[in-house]
Amino acid sequence: MQKDPNKGYIALLGWSLNAIEAAENFDRRYIVVAPDWAEEYCQKHDIPYVPWNFERLNDRSIEIAETLKEKGVDVAIPLFEETVEWAGAINSVLLDNPRLYGQSLLLRDKALMKRRAQLGGIRVGIFEEAHDKEDVIRFLKRVNQTLLKLDGDPNDPIHLKAFDKAGCLGHRVIRTPDEVDMIPDEEFPVLMESHLDGWEFAVEAWIHDGKIAFLNISEYVTLGYSVFVPASPELEKYREQITAQIEKLIKAFDIEFGLIHPEYFVTSDGEMYFGEVAYRPPGFKVFELLERVYGFNAYQASMLVFDPKSTKEEVAEFFPKEVVDANGFAGCFGVYPRRRVVSRLEIPEETEDHPYFESHELTSPVEETVTKRTAFGTHWGLIYFKGDDAHTIRDLLKRQEDLDFYV
Repeated sequence: MQKDPNKGYIALLGWSLNAIEAAENFDRRYIVVAPDWAEEYCQKHDIPYVPWNFERLNDRSIEIAETLKEKGVDVAIPLFEETVEWAGAINSVLLDNPRLYGQSLLLRDKALMKRRAQLGGIRVGIFEEAHDKEDVIRFLKRVNQTLLKLDGDPNDPIHLKAFDKAGCLGHRVIRTPDEVDMIPDEEFPVLMESHLDGWEFAVEAWIHDGKIAFLNISEYVTLGYSVFVPASPELEKYREQITAQIEKLIKAFDIEFGLIHPEYFVTSDGEMYFGEVAYRPPGFKVFELLERVYGFNAYQASMLVFDPKSTKEEVAEFFPKEVVDANGFAGCFGVYPRRRVVSRLEIPEETEDHPYFESHELTSPVEETVTKRTAFGTHWGLIYFKGDDAHTIRDLLKRQEDLDFYV
């Protein structure tokens, strides 16, 4: 697409072919900032590119901001959890706003994030940092003492999460002191939090000038396995309350622009509890699911709200109307082998023959022995569904958990 020199020049931090394709087909100039293994591909396909190692923080770290500034770049967009801090540091230089770096630290460190939310009057569970196994055992006992558990009562679980990893990575559920022994020492320090009973869901909110431009509610069927958009009518009825929570979050974290991806719990009595918030695209290809039902490209949406040169009119024109403009429901399921030894990929007939089935991105197994799943583990690929009924798609995604795709 023809690039408009009057609109923003955008740096994409991290490697994502879908984001690059979206940028190619958008009217803004862009440059990809990725590790040096991407160089050959970028040269071959004429993709504007700057090499950078995101793993190394050192005295030269300011260089990337200066390089991008010299090129005339207006803003940097983080595509992955690991690039959120870099985006904050770079944007504090490009936009001459030092607070953006501090804000990015809050959006990376789950313990700082919870404290900031609490200061903003947002409901969170009980949480603490753990530096060793003794801290975890103490916290487990204290939480259950608070819940007035008696000897012999089963413990309420606690959750352990890595401070700065995306999604379910490093997430463990602990119920007994014995399970604490299973945690490797190198996983510490971690965030510990009390279990929140309730319906967990996620939000993708695009923010421009401190206001919500578009708010999607993503419904988890089973966390770590499946999600669909837009949410079912039962969850959408909370939209007004959810919007109020997101507005609180924007205020508490002082967010003026960009995309946020928070997770919440709604309890049976309709109370909202904050889980966490990310400042980057969600996992599980939710961007692609949104495009499937709404027709807009969510990567382009992010470029639009990050760009300091975007106008209110342009933003308003870009986004459809939530829920009413959706063409059905789109969902995906992350496949994890249920057997310890597998030899081939075999899509179950009932999955492939279902009218809602669209496609899959599963590949044949490279090894026969399935690695034992640590914590939530990583899925082997996604299966996509789309249809007109929220309940059918929800039941269909749940059903996939009982099927074998690798035999």
